Amino acid sequence: MNLRVLTWNVWWRFGPDWRDRQPRLLHYLREAEADVVALQECWGGDGTSQAHEFAAALGRHAAFVAPGLPPAPPDSPYEVGLGLISRWPLRVSAEPLPSLNRDPVPVSAVAEIEHPAGTLHVIAACLEWEPAYAKDRIAQGRAVTDLATDYLRDGPLPVILCGDLNAAPDSPVLAPVHAAMVDTWTAGGGDPATTTLRSDHPQAPLEAVELLDQRIDHIFVRAGNPDQTIRVTGVQALGDPIDGLYPSDHYGVLCDLDW
Repeated sequence: MNLRVLTWNVWWRFGPDWRDRQPRLLHYLREAEADVVALQECWGGDGTSQAHEFAAALGRHAAFVAPGLPPAPPDSPYEVGLGLISRWPLRVSAEPLPSLNRDPVPVSAVAEIEHPAGTLHVIAACLEWEPAYAKDRIAQGRAVTDLATDYLRDGPLPVILCGDLNAAPDSPVLAPVHAAMVDTWTAGGGDPATTTLRSDHPQAPLEAVELLDQRIDHIFVRAGNPDQTIRVTGVQALGDPIDGLYPSDHYGVLCDLDW
């Protein structure tokens, strides 16, 4: 069986050209033709969400949960959250992440997708990024790993953990994930020098100096049962400018799995 997964931090309504960025994001979503798309910094409000609008254009199913990170501007009627777009119907719950410094606390999105072969479990998250809140980020790394490795999610399909984890591959934040799951970028032969948050972006978040020019957006996978062999047959970063405008301040990460 095959599965294509995309994770992308789509930069909410931040930046001066957010409306012009939307068709560029949709261009890449159409081109990718992913079965499952996880969006971080996804906007939601006024009875809809960015994920639902994209899903309507793509003929897919969608869900949205909030709050995510970073916090929405206090004067905005739109939330910052997590969106999921799926080829198949899905149910999504919001699981609080450990946080001593955020009120309300951010959540992860825990999805059960009605894949033809059974339930596909996907956990999507955007972890803490502020250096002063490093303990929260480490605790959140453990929390999403626990969600993804819960034996109740074992079954005929792989289990996927993805998102903007705000941690480079060798970060201690990801140590528990690496111990339990496969980094699809590495397994798929991705260039180890690839970065998903670049300092040469016109609106690069220069205050996030420890995260710049690092691969901080990830897709991890584990087998759903001991007899399952998962192969990563391709990986790709996407998000180059279209007509001079970047779709997001992050690059998306795409992977192809088969088992």
